[in-house]
Amino acid sequence: MKIAIFSDCYLDLTGGIVSVINIEKAELEKRGHTVEVFSSAYPHTDTEIAELAKKNIFPVPSCKHFGLGATPIARRPKIVERWLLKNHPEIKDYDIFYVHYEAGCSIAGLRLAKKLHIPAVQVMHGREDMGEENLIPKGLRTFVARNLNRFHSWYLPHAKKVTRDNYLATSIAKSKMWTMMVNHANYANIIITPSEHFKKKLMHYGVTKKIIALHHGLSSEKVKVNVKPRSLNPGETLNIIWHSRISGEKRPMAFLEALDILQTKYQKTNYFLDAYGPGPDLERAKKYVKAHHLKVKFYGPKPFDEIWKTMSKAHLDVLVSYNYDTFGMTLIEAEAAGIPSFFVDKDMEEILPKDSYVLAGGPSPEEMAKALNDLLEHPERIAKMSEILIKNRDELDIKHKIDQLETIFKELRK
Repeated sequence: MKIAIFSDCYLDLTGGIVSVINIEKAELEKRGHTVEVFSSAYPHTDTEIAELAKKNIFPVPSCKHFGLGATPIARRPKIVERWLLKNHPEIKDYDIFYVHYEAGCSIAGLRLAKKLHIPAVQVMHGREDMGEENLIPKGLRTFVARNLNRFHSWYLPHAKKVTRDNYLATSIAKSKMWTMMVNHANYANIIITPSEHFKKKLMHYGVTKKIIALHHGLSSEKVKVNVKPRSLNPGETLNIIWHSRISGEKRPMAFLEALDILQTKYQKTNYFLDAYGPGPDLERAKKYVKAHHLKVKFYGPKPFDEIWKTMSKAHLDVLVSYNYDTFGMTLIEAEAAGIPSFFVDKDMEEILPKDSYVLAGGPSPEEMAKALNDLLEHPERIAKMSEILIKNRDELDIKHKIDQLETIFKELRK
């Protein structure tokens, strides 16, 4: 098959969506499929563009200055569409348009699929309502959400309007983001979500097209790597690893506050946190660690192979976002390494095997500190959780998801 992937979160970025696309592209190509990726991007030299083309990766027309330092922003969908038809005429002969995200490049992919009568599969990765709330200053949220919604509606019809409620659309800004997400999904032929809990939320707000929940996976090579079961002896240092963005939606400051409570209230200092990842809260987090004398080291953005080496020595992985993540790639990366995960969002229980993780009693720093203290009081739990994870590692192999994707693609082509 010939598969075109469209995403506004790929080139020049790190994170879960980037990892998912890379892993799936590699496996699809391994099976003989042709896969081209089209993505918004920061400015690239001709040499860089030529090197990307060798890998079937193509930057679409994008804003040269607006968006720098954040997510690259594609130019208006109609401009991207014209560019695609002119510079990649082969796209008319593709079998599937596989779309990730909901901004300009992705909108162009959905619109072009409709015009060319090519089936479109839309992957709904994340909670854009919570992303907007965490990344946009409070006084600007409604303004930004209204304008994003208006821009989106210029190109894709908004037949469904989500209004404020007491469930998830608890503000005008959130209702506007849900309106955008729902109508974007409904424009595709079929929708894929990474979890059942996100599928149910999309259906609740009006997605009428068929939704299939497929967990993300990892490369077969990563799953097959031999890992040692973790164990922790009484009094031994609990090695913790963070490898998410140091950004508000991931709640790093709340976790650092929990470590401070662990030290001051519970008098536990036998821990050490290695924190990887970029983000707008990195400098703030460093200052907090210094002021409170926490046992934390920040590394910033690093290649995953380097992170993996630290994971091989860790006892506990951390993901403390709340009501935000729909899957959490870090959780299955930790599972592949045999490391138990610590989280606060009950929805994440769907992702990992039963009894293989630590779920805090709530998202507050106090509840997190209490759960960490309990773990240090009962260190034998680490070995039990690690054993369960290692027994279930084969379920993470990307080959299982790609088997199902191929079936979905073939059905759409009939």
